[in-house]
Amino acid sequence: MGEVSSPNRRLDRKLHNIAAGRYRPDDFIIADAKDADMAFGVQAAGLRPGAPANATGSGRFRTRPEFLDAMRTLVMHDVLDVLLTSASNGEELSRDGTLDEEVTLAVRANDSTDIWNQRGGAFPTQPSRPFRTVHLPSIAPFCDLVLYSVTFNNDVDRDLATVAAYAAFRREAADLGIRHFLEVFNPNSPVGLSADQTGAFVNDSIVRTLAGVTSAERPVFLKVAYNGAAALGELVEHDPSVIVGVLGGSAGTTRDTFELLTRAERHGARVALFGRKIQRAEAQVDLVRLMRPVLRRELTPEQGVHAYHEALAKAEIAPHRSLAEDLELTDPVLLAE
Repeated sequence: MGEVSSPNRRLDRKLHNIAAGRYRPDDFIIADAKDADMAFGVQAAGLRPGAPANATGSGRFRTRPEFLDAMRTLVMHDVLDVLLTSASNGEELSRDGTLDEEVTLAVRANDSTDIWNQRGGAFPTQPSRPFRTVHLPSIAPFCDLVLYSVTFNNDVDRDLATVAAYAAFRREAADLGIRHFLEVFNPNSPVGLSADQTGAFVNDSIVRTLAGVTSAERPVFLKVAYNGAAALGELVEHDPSVIVGVLGGSAGTTRDTFELLTRAERHGARVALFGRKIQRAEAQVDLVRLMRPVLRRELTPEQGVHAYHEALAKAEIAPHRSLAEDLELTDPVLLAE
């Protein structure tokens, strides 16, 4: 995998332990994906508490300053290993001294069309096209780790453009001394693929893409959808030098969050990069803080949900769902296993 640039940083210590075969649950890497402004625009920070779902205009969504404050709070409570942001928000947090050596800032380096989620837009349903707003030399002074995402659709023209753009990015990032981790989304507009072929198609696409990439340009870890234990286990087993992480997907219930974390770790994932699962929680710090005891098997996913609701009650925060509802599994992949 890619070179480690700061052995004193917690992320890099964990990556070193994982790569050396010394993994323990405390080495599991927890990342908060707060880069949603590059996908959802105004909606990124989420609805204000109590805002009606059909409300319009000012006051409906949290603002950028509130979005930044949520990031600062998570960093202050020391519950994260990685904070993933947009370039503009990463620059702001670097300027104001929010970050320290223990929490690694990562910036989303590209915004291909399949993540464009403007209200009224239809981009996510159309075949992904590569695009990159970020100017890497501009972020190099404050960030040495970026996320690059790709989406393969079994369409030769689209997929060829995707890998060509990724190759150009890799060369530029390597020349600047910037590391990256690679996010591989499931197909958003697949051609000739059935649902039960998705996991195998994505796994083969990852291995095929990285087979021609030498160590100087390889990602430090992967971020993929959880397509079930068999698909994840196959990818993890194929090449032990590749550290695999899972993305969170939709917000779901708190049980979904803890269950996904537990199952992914059990089957070899060593990183969780959760966006909406954290961002849309009633108490983000309490949710993330409980991930570690769940990973250590000190709490089952069900017990984690109970502990989370106890934390909400103590803080006098109204839950989005009743305890019974929040204990339900709703994620189709988790339900199918």
